[in-house]
Amino acid sequence: MKSYLFTKTDRILKRSEFLFLSKYGTKIHNKLFIAVIDKGKIDKIRIGITVTKKVGNAVVRNRLKRLIREYFRLNKDNISGNWNINLIVKKEAAGLSSKLINSSLHTLFKKIGKEYC
Repeated sequence: MKSYLFTKTDRILKRSEFLFLSKYGTKIHNKLFIAVIDKGKIDKIRIGITVTKKVGNAVVRNRLKRLIREYFRLNKDNISGNWNINLIVKKEAAGLSSKLINSSLHTLFKKIGKEYC
């Protein structure tokens, strides 16, 4: 049975880890997101989410973060390996439906899985 939990060990929390990713990570992007990825030290996929104030107000930013966390929670088993991923949300994602956001995340994670796993 798959583990659908999203614990603290699944998240990138420290600023130093975000800075390390931005400096040494590889960028992959699509229309709505930029993913900065790098090999992790722990044998686990971890995610950090960055949504700037340019995207929208707090309601919009929190909605996008919830949708990304939910997608990651349900689909993290589709990517093998130990990766640290920082997902940066672009402005274009602000008013879109959850269906479009999920399909964009699906293509992005599929691209990560093909090229780097």
